[in-house]
Amino acid sequence: MRPKTKSCSFRSLLKSLPVLLVLTLLVSCGGGERPDHSLRIGVALYTQDDTFISALAQHLEQLAQDEESRIGQKITLLISDSRSNQTTQMDQVDRFLSRGCDVLCVNIVDRTAAAVLVDKAEAENVPLIFFNRQPVDEDIQRWSQTYYVGASAQESGALQGQLVLDAWNEDHSRWDRNGDGVLQYVMLEGEPGHQDSLLRTEYAIAAITDGGVEVERLARDTANWNRAQASARIARWLEEFGDQIEVILSNNDDMALGAIDALSETDRPLEDWPLIAGVDATAPAMEAVAAGQLYGTVHNDDRGQAQAMLNLALALYAGEDPADAVNLVDGHYVWLPYCQVTRENLDAFRRS
Repeated sequence: MRPKTKSCSFRSLLKSLPVLLVLTLLVSCGGGERPDHSLRIGVALYTQDDTFISALAQHLEQLAQDEESRIGQKITLLISDSRSNQTTQMDQVDRFLSRGCDVLCVNIVDRTAAAVLVDKAEAENVPLIFFNRQPVDEDIQRWSQTYYVGASAQESGALQGQLVLDAWNEDHSRWDRNGDGVLQYVMLEGEPGHQDSLLRTEYAIAAITDGGVEVERLARDTANWNRAQASARIARWLEEFGDQIEVILSNNDDMALGAIDALSETDRPLEDWPLIAGVDATAPAMEAVAAGQLYGTVHNDDRGQAQAMLNLALALYAGEDPADAVNLVDGHYVWLPYCQVTRENLDAFRRS
């Protein structure tokens, strides 16, 4: 792809773009034409408040800086926070395009809006990389220069369910508090209708029941991936169900930490807490695993996703075959593996 030649003012950029962070790596966005060999990447986050997404963005910043030093390729990242508003994200993408971004990376707010973003990118011939929040395949296939970087929601759910199943079987008397042989649980779900939330919920329970354990759902509700909302849900359920809750399943770690917050407000000793399982293996979740509050989580490779996005962006900018830069599946997808994390293997995943 031939780089675009644009000029811009750093001050006007800050005024006109709702930006979480504008990171310029060894090249300023000052007056005059930018060098032909500079690479500009627009990155739209669905929300900075999501701990996993925030960590992924930080990895992307550091990896881009390291790569620029290694290969001498000037790289500018423009990173915006859409604050869970799809209209805001559309405006941010429009501004990225008007400012000459060579590649777009979008953590989409509403996956039903993906087709519009694909059409915008195709009209400007700017490759589009969706990440972490997966659009439907029809939208990914809409244009040859559209890609997705992420991990399988089914796999994360299945691994979370297997983690709970193994704990139940290994120490049945501890977790089956009423001795009825039935696993009583509550489920903290992400957004209503969100693909990852639906699949993580479905596959987690399927893994447990396929393992021969009978389950009883006491309650389920969405908490929008949010720690405070999850804490409020669990506080209400603790009042309603009390010791009947044997397992708390959460679609992500932020909500699992919300469950821990709610339990911490009670006088219940830690050894009498329900088993809590999350997904993502964020840094705060790792601390909770170490403290014995979170039984386990499922590692979602934020650094690996950031590296794949950067490798893909560099290849597309250089006009190279992206399949030579990343493990491309079906011409459009880069899948990163999940794996379970408990206190037994925590040191292999814990972050400094």
